[in-house]
Amino acid sequence: MDFFRYLGSRWDNILELAVEHAVVTALAVALATLIGVGLGMATYDRPRWRQAVVTVASVFLTIPSLALFGLFISVLGLGTTPVVVALVMYSLLPIVANTIVGLREVDPAVVESAQGMGMGRVQRLLRIELPLAWPVILTGIRVSTLVALGIVALGAYILGPGLGNDIFAGLSRISSPNALNLVLGGVLGVVLLAVLFDLFYVLLNRVTTSRGIR
Repeated sequence: MDFFRYLGSRWDNILELAVEHAVVTALAVALATLIGVGLGMATYDRPRWRQAVVTVASVFLTIPSLALFGLFISVLGLGTTPVVVALVMYSLLPIVANTIVGLREVDPAVVESAQGMGMGRVQRLLRIELPLAWPVILTGIRVSTLVALGIVALGAYILGPGLGNDIFAGLSRISSPNALNLVLGGVLGVVLLAVLFDLFYVLLNRVTTSRGIR
């Protein structure tokens, strides 16, 4: 009951933090998608470049988030900007990898048929290969979004926006009566956002993917 009373008393604040959390996540994933899909398209048929891009994106994912945030303080300061930059870095690998895998799995016979019809490389990529690879690419974007949602919460460490502020506030006053409520409210908010984002991607997949390749 105490937790539900807490939610009722701080509903507006929690909703504001949740909106901030969702907006920062969406912005970072959108930027990562533009960069990641672009890199995947540019390198999927070039083995050396492909390996280099995947390796660099993999290295980004191995850097502890709190350490990366700490490094960014001296360069980008505190707040939203370093959080977004870090999220873009962490979101790249699933998007780049899935773009490469999706494009490489397109049936060569389909590509050859398009070439026989007089389509150039760019036309084939945009009109044939990319639509066929889209379900795999979208899966990578979906994974990156869920990863980013969790990392945004840690952005409160450098005064970033989102539900992490309540989580860190609760942890910093763990002996106070509302400490557990603060942490639980923030964690449940992140979980709810993850469910909503996942439902969005299910709908997006249905809307943007041809029935023949679902």
